Formats: sequence, C-alpha cells, structure tokens
Amino acid sequence: MQTQVTDAILNQAVESLRQGKVVAFPTDTVYGVGADPFQPDAVRKLYHIKGRPLDKPIPILVGSLGAVEHVARDLPPAFFALVKQFWPGALTLVVPARALPPEITAGGTTVGVRMPAHPIALELLRRFGGAIATTSANVSDAPPATNAVAVQEQLGEQIAFILDGGPTLTKVASTVLDLSVSPPRIRRHGGISAEQLSVYVNPLTE
Repeated sequence: MQTQVTDAILNQAVESLRQGKVVAFPTDTVYGVGADPFQPDAVRKLYHIKGRPLDKPIPILVGSLGAVEHVARDLPPAFFALVKQFWPGALTLVVPARALPPEITAGGTTVGVRMPAHPIALELLRRFGGAIATTSANVSDAPPATNAVAVQEQLGEQIAFILDGGPTLTKVASTVLDLSVSPPRIRRHGGISAEQLSVYVNPLTE
C-alpha cells in the first residue's frame, strides 16, 4: 500500500513492524524494505519478498549511535572516527554482531550497520526504537527502487506500507566497509569513495 507520510501513518508503520510485517520507506540512497531484526519470522519475510539468497546477510539501519550497541559489539576505534565523519550518510560498516537471529547474519558473526541521512527513515527508526533490518526495496538482482512507484511495481501488496517520501536523494547505494577484517576491506563501492575512507582507515583494501 503506497502511502503519503503523515504522523498517523508513521505510527501505523511502526505498529506494523512490531506485528512482524514488512514496511518500505525512503532513505538517502535508495528505498529500503525493513522488518524487526529481532523477529526471525519477519526477517524471513524480507528474504521471501525479495527472493534474496539465504546466505546473504541483511544489514541494519540505526537511528542513533546508541542503537548500534543493541546489534553490535567490540567496535574498533576506526568505527567511531568513521561515523563521526560520515553518519548520517551512505556508509555501511560491517562489525561483530551482538546476539542477533541467524536470519540477519546468515549464520555469520558480523552485521552491517548504517545511519541513513533521510528525515523519514530517521523518524521511523526513532519511533520504532532505533534499529530496523533493512535491504534495498527491489527484487534481488533488479535495479534498486529510488521512488515509491518503483517499489510498488516490484514488491507490491507483499508490503504492509510503502511510505512515499518522493525520490531518494542520491540514487546510489551505500559503500560497504568491513571493519571486522584487518586491514579493513571495501565490500561494495557506493556513495563514499575509497579516497574519502582512506583518510580515516589506512591501510585499506578493495
């Protein structure tokens, strides 16, 4: 259901997430589709809706730095330097996971976390409680959706809400930097360049 964003709709979207449903919403990069990271059945819905391979972990969006502590642990010093410079923004950081359902981590020990620079996403995160398991709102291997109409066309009625925030700001996916390995490695190139990252992480591999 494609929906204009109002205060009441945001609250309904939060309630849908709490009920284990899936919600799509705009971020600064592309539209995301999200679920409660602590409800395994809800996370499995994300995989099913997207046709996402089960061995591909799902990252988590956070609404504050404090929310990271609920999903991650043993954060290295570089993490804090990077988030100070690039969050909110197009940088996903892979760090050791804290007691998350295996559906999130695909059975691994790490999790990707990011704080989006979009007011609707941040408000949804704030109202929900700080963290939402989120992946791009598209069928796997299809182009990421950058507006609500594209989300509707690809995922349609399988989603409880599609919060329509207009076109996304950059239309470029986030850079994924893995801080769980040494030296840190760029797993996906995106909105933040290797040159920008190398100021704070050196050495850096790609």
